Amino acid sequence: MAKHEYNLVVIGAGSAGLVTSYVAAAAKAKVALIERHQMGGDCLNTGCVPSKALIRSAAFMRDIKRCRELGFSKAQAEFDFAEVMERVQSVIKKIEPHDSVERYTSLGVECISGEAKLKSRHEVEVDGRVLTTRSLAICTGARPFVPPLANLKEAPHYTSDTIWSLRKKPERLVVVGGGPIGSELAQAFAYLGCKVTQVEGGDHVLAREDTDAAKLVMDALYDAGVRVMLNAKASECINTDDGWKLKCESGGGGIEEVPFDALLFAVGRTPNGRSVAGLEEAGVKIDKRGAIQVDDYLRTAVANIYACGDVIGSYQFTHTAGHAAFYCAMNSLYSPVRLKVDWSVVPWCTFTHPEVARVGLNEQEAQAQKIPYEKHVYGLDDLDRAIAEQEAEGFIKILVAPGSKGKILGVTIVGCHAGDLLHEYVLAMRNGLGLDDIIKTIHVYPTLAEANKLAAGVWKKSTISPKMIAFGEWLNKSRRS
Repeated sequence: MAKHEYNLVVIGAGSAGLVTSYVAAAAKAKVALIERHQMGGDCLNTGCVPSKALIRSAAFMRDIKRCRELGFSKAQAEFDFAEVMERVQSVIKKIEPHDSVERYTSLGVECISGEAKLKSRHEVEVDGRVLTTRSLAICTGARPFVPPLANLKEAPHYTSDTIWSLRKKPERLVVVGGGPIGSELAQAFAYLGCKVTQVEGGDHVLAREDTDAAKLVMDALYDAGVRVMLNAKASECINTDDGWKLKCESGGGGIEEVPFDALLFAVGRTPNGRSVAGLEEAGVKIDKRGAIQVDDYLRTAVANIYACGDVIGSYQFTHTAGHAAFYCAMNSLYSPVRLKVDWSVVPWCTFTHPEVARVGLNEQEAQAQKIPYEKHVYGLDDLDRAIAEQEAEGFIKILVAPGSKGKILGVTIVGCHAGDLLHEYVLAMRNGLGLDDIIKTIHVYPTLAEANKLAAGVWKKSTISPKMIAFGEWLNKSRRS
């Protein structure tokens, strides 16, 4: 096909698709963005934005609960659960213009609503209209996985996509899954007065995180009133005279039936690689999970078709989708000149209270990969600002290459605003800076960010040998005589 109507057609208007189309339009390419449902995708409508809005409301109730710690003898708040959930929707509406058709149209992107279908590697059909394009970007995201439990269809069950429709508070909520989404929502709903049971198949929540960090989060879940069932597996929904119950099997062979008014599944997400008809017929490879297979340049098995975001099944975060989208746009436009995606430094955060943020290796990963490391830990209970905020819990754990000048292998932070504190380490690792550089940087007092300098100081102190201390003592003594 000699001529094409578009330089790039992007399918899916979530984080990956929005940034891909934005970058391409900024490069003065002719771009079409196709979305079959809602602009903004999961992050805006059912993911990051609503969950953080709910967590903020829950945090207020947490402060009410701990009012004595803050100097108040008594505090209480009356609330309507439906109003809290409506506030969540109002936050979405306020952010919605950032991802709207109107905004992207003003940026030069042609936004098309409808179901996309590939007719060929250069042709996309939408509601009978055929678009011809030089390149394609598949950014169709992922969806929550729901296990095939018996009687589930009749039971009142939800996912992170659908839980936002609740307006009546579930007195008994069961959350299946101990990952970031399950832990965030279990804690938030508990602070809002729900009796929450969390079912986790492993021996601690947040299985991908440092075990010391996971322990602090479990303690916080217990403190919020969440009952955490570890080494447990949901097997069946049972409708009894007393209402719905979830049958759970423990690793030791025990069985328990947990009553619930609402059941929330947070057990991972399935890539939407097969949501666009004609992809596999065109030659795009999709694995059994539904993830589109791409190379280091985000190119599929078909030379002019690219993919990025949750649909490729690797890092399923809004920020990694946006990061990859730049490469997706540039590589699809300027092939055969291509840029390899830089995944060398990938941070993330779980927004429980306390937050858990990490970048690079944690201890368990370093041990599994037999990577030598030195561990240095600074307790946030020592930080002046954290003490003033009544948030003096958690730690910064830094893994350093042995014998180096503070080369950072990985950082885990557990505490208030851990996600914000992490970025100094992300910048350092991305640009080859070490802990010595952080120590030499002036940090404002009193701030939470000062903890990063103090944590680097823990490492620095460890590098001073007894001989150096003895020499300093001798030298200063001699200069006094």
